[in-house]
Amino acid sequence: MSALGKVVRSGVGRRRVQTLVIGLITMMAVAASVLGGTLLVVSGAPFDDAFAQQRGAHLSVEYDAGKASAEQLAKSADAQGVSAAAGPYRTATVSPRLDSGMPEWPMTVAGRDNPGKGVDGLTLTDGRWPTDPGEIVLSADASLFPALRMRLTFPGLPGDPQLKVVGVARSVTQTADAWVVPAQMAALTTPGNGGYQMLYRFTDADTAAQIAAGRKAVTANLPPGTAVGEQSWLTVKKTAERDTALYVPFLIAFGVLGLVMSVLIVGNVVASAVGTGTRRIGILKAVGFTPAQVVRAYVGQALIPAAVGTALGVLAGRLLAVPVLAETEQVYGSSTLSIAPWVDLTVIAGVLALVTVTAWASAWRAGRLRTVDALAVGRTASAGRGRWAVRLAGRLPLPRPVALGLARPFARPARALVMGPAVLSGTVAVTFTVGMGASLGEVTKARAHDAADVTVAAPLPEIGPAGPVPDERPAADPAKIAAAIEANSGTGKYYSAGTARATVSGVAGTTAVTAFTGDASWGGYTMVSGRWFDQPGEAVVPTGFLAATGTEIGDTVTLNGLGEPVTVRIVGEVLDPRYDGMQVFTDAANLTAAHADLTDISHHIAVKSGTDVGGYVAALNKNLAPLDVTAMAGGPDRGSDMVVTLNTLSALLTLMLVAVAALGVLGGVLLDTRERVREIGVHKALGMTPRQTITMVLTSVVLTGLAAGAVAVPLGVSLHGWVLPAMGDSAGLHLPDSVIAVYDLAQLLPLTLGGLLIATLGALLPAGWAARAKTATALRTE
Repeated sequence: MSALGKVVRSGVGRRRVQTLVIGLITMMAVAASVLGGTLLVVSGAPFDDAFAQQRGAHLSVEYDAGKASAEQLAKSADAQGVSAAAGPYRTATVSPRLDSGMPEWPMTVAGRDNPGKGVDGLTLTDGRWPTDPGEIVLSADASLFPALRMRLTFPGLPGDPQLKVVGVARSVTQTADAWVVPAQMAALTTPGNGGYQMLYRFTDADTAAQIAAGRKAVTANLPPGTAVGEQSWLTVKKTAERDTALYVPFLIAFGVLGLVMSVLIVGNVVASAVGTGTRRIGILKAVGFTPAQVVRAYVGQALIPAAVGTALGVLAGRLLAVPVLAETEQVYGSSTLSIAPWVDLTVIAGVLALVTVTAWASAWRAGRLRTVDALAVGRTASAGRGRWAVRLAGRLPLPRPVALGLARPFARPARALVMGPAVLSGTVAVTFTVGMGASLGEVTKARAHDAADVTVAAPLPEIGPAGPVPDERPAADPAKIAAAIEANSGTGKYYSAGTARATVSGVAGTTAVTAFTGDASWGGYTMVSGRWFDQPGEAVVPTGFLAATGTEIGDTVTLNGLGEPVTVRIVGEVLDPRYDGMQVFTDAANLTAAHADLTDISHHIAVKSGTDVGGYVAALNKNLAPLDVTAMAGGPDRGSDMVVTLNTLSALLTLMLVAVAALGVLGGVLLDTRERVREIGVHKALGMTPRQTITMVLTSVVLTGLAAGAVAVPLGVSLHGWVLPAMGDSAGLHLPDSVIAVYDLAQLLPLTLGGLLIATLGALLPAGWAARAKTATALRTE
């Protein structure tokens, strides 16, 4: 090993705390950066690969069969900008029932004679394509669980046709829920039901504006109102990327915090090593080391732990990315984690370059030191620094150890200034994480809709080996339950809610329709914009529904598969992330008029002020016993795995940042304590006790911790105000102010003291070492 290598190795081994700090902060910064970069780049790769392979449709349009013929629609394939087209395919909304007896479930069926290759080439994942009437292929993304040889019956159609499932297929742009041969469509279509589907690919389709231009071109020569629904491939892609894209904004925030702390801590460690090793630098120069070699020695001492931390960070980032991306890869049958190795290389090169530049800038002073001057310097700092602060603190009515500690930062202002941002970064992370946890709690609360004091929930189905077991018992009469609720003297206000499944023209998959009897505006539904509906014919929908259907507040949508088509006008946007946002909340009168059946009817009650909820529930259950339903306090628990994952990941990253910040303080205070060991010996010789020594060392970081906390809290609040809306956009949600503005004075005051806590934790070990130091040994130190 060369002489330079020995110097580097000895420096790394001698400064174990500083080496550990550099390694940990580098690992944290790299892990967050690799995970965020990988999710940002790779999350859409499975969809992109499948879309290119299957030549997915840039736009699928549902047309009214009563306003345009198949020949007219076929001519739209020649419109300007269309590179390829498929169709028209006859479509219908049907509600099949499984042979196991499960309830009906609406879905969109299209008639195609083959899987196709030109546009939207379907990929068979199991079984075969239907060749005769009486056979059907289900979409792998359909709400019904696809299984071969399963039989579907259609009790609402003439002759109650039955179809046998012969295959399972996947459409990358989700153009339908099932496919049959064209000859089968006549038996699945009733007068006034059904339409035509056209699938288009455009020469330019990278933006929403280009898709809108293509839609305008293909419908230009058709009668007005012929197009009743559409779906862009950009909407499907955004939905496919939603789960992974949700993590990116807050991972970027933690990655930036980690990189900032890396610069600060590496610079502080190297600068401190140069400051305390001045005499050693003189010896190295005296034995023949050039200035450049001295600088390289100190840079190498920072690069070795940084390289180890970088390697561990890349591994940690990749391991964390695997479970997040596994579901997306499984859906599209691809494995794409290896497609972006440049993310690893970019992060590695960037972090190591950052460490090198920072360490070189801090070590440059070592190269410029004259040999004679360096050899003449001992360990003790200049006695003249900060004397004015000592005199000022001595005039305050404080114990002498406290006054000496408070004045210490002014003796080493540069070190205190570098230590402060490390504490600041840790406090920013804590402030941000507390706010994010509160915001996610608000989202969970909005998702649960649990404002009711008492709930009479629909009975849960029994789960057997083959899935849910049909309940043979007759359902309780909602009117009798409502009568029992009204008869209870403690009832304040209440509403009931039932569910149905419907389809929306042009959008594959089903939409959950929740129909209310009574005013449900108080039930915990958080409005983003608009208002809650107040009369039949109106509805509120989540953000995801608006995005998927291309609608906005004031537009009307038609719900199919409910007995008769139901048209409602959207009057409000509600916060609800369930079912990818594909929900409609409306008045039960709309569905009653369409002769739609509601299931899972529940009743939600707010008791009168002063009423004991426990006593109310007991009294109500006595009246409900003959109806075979039970009331319970509160609402159903509807937790979210995504919220748990986000909270866990952010807590881990925050703990790592706080630990690194505390270790950064530890390293700085340890250097400062060792540097002034002779001064501490003098204090002990004059009668300072070990407890007073600990007090002096701890109070030396009080001003730094308080100042960092005071600055960090506003920065953490601002970071939260930027990251949470970005996360909402990634998840397809518009977050209202109630989710963003979650901080209050009771939280901000303790968070301001967080910097003091981090600084104190970091100073505990050096304070203990100073208290245990022997007076005679300290006095003999140069």
